Parts: sequence; structure tokens; C-alpha cells
Amino acid sequence: MDFSYQHAQSQRILRQRNLLGMAALVLAGIVGLLLLVSATRSREIVLQPVLRSPVTLSSAGVSREYLEMVTRDTAILTLDRSPGTLDYWMKSVLEIVSPRAQGKIKADLLKIVNEQRGSSISQYFQIQSMEIDPKNLRSSVTGVLNTVVGQKIVSSDTRTFQFDWEYSGVSLKLAGFGMVQPVRKTRGTL
Repeated sequence: MDFSYQHAQSQRILRQRNLLGMAALVLAGIVGLLLLVSATRSREIVLQPVLRSPVTLSSAGVSREYLEMVTRDTAILTLDRSPGTLDYWMKSVLEIVSPRAQGKIKADLLKIVNEQRGSSISQYFQIQSMEIDPKNLRSSVTGVLNTVVGQKIVSSDTRTFQFDWEYSGVSLKLAGFGMVQPVRKTRGTL
């Protein structure tokens, strides 16, 4: 009788051990599945409202609203400058530039800094319209570029500037920018 009692007791302990092992395997599978889902899921960051509505960043892509706000601020940052703020201006522009484009853009900015340093030439930009293409990570801004020498505005020209962007993770970086040359219309001969 003692033997049958011990046998029944060990069978009960074996069943408990097996059930505990299966439960541990199921829980490990669930944890693995949750890790896989969280690794492949788009990440989002909700920013404070800056304009009309809250802005959400996602690793899945750039929203039109966010690209518009960044383009607006970048256009003003890159196109408004004066001799007294050149060092700050260049540093600020380079902070938003993609690491792959740093060298070329820094060289272009240094040319501007060297030309403008010690002069009394300033410029400011008045935005009139924007075209935003979040799919191709490109935006363009049209407005009036005013050039000031001393206290006098010497030119006010309508110009269009294009901005190219890179998006990695949830980070939008400037890959390049420049003035778009207007298309010249030529007369055809008949």
C-alpha cells in the first residue's frame, strides 16, 4: 500500500511539473510574439501643437503637416541672414542637415559666410506659397527674397527654393536645398 501511495504521489507531481513546463512554454511563446510585434510596429511620437493640430511622427513616413511645418521653419532659417548672425546661422542650418550631406552643404554655407562677412548686406524671405511632396520627401517654397544693404532694400525678387529631405526612424534631416531656376520660355519659329 505504501508503494502505490508513493507511485500516485509521484504521478501527481509529474503531472504538475509537465503542466508548469507547458505553461512556461506558452508564456515564452507569447513574450516572443509580443517582442516580434513591438519590433515591427511603427513607432510614433506625439508633439505639442504648433499650428492647427497636434503633430504625430511615425516611423512609417512623414506626414504632410509635419513636412510643411519643417519646410516653413527651414526656409526662414536658411534664407534670413545678416552679417552679425552668420556663425549662428551656419551652425543652426548644419544642425538639421543629414550626415551624408554635411560636407557639401557646409562648403556651400562657408562660401556664403565668407562673401557676406564684414559687409552690410542682409536678406530676408517672405513666404507666399509652398508645395509639399511627403512621398518623395521634397518641398518647395515660393516667396519674395529681399536684399538689404545698410538700411535700404536694393532688391525684392520672387524666388522658389527647393528642399530635399531624408527620413530615418523618426528623424527628418535636410539632404539639400537651393534656388529653382525659372524656366525660360523661348519662341519657336514657324
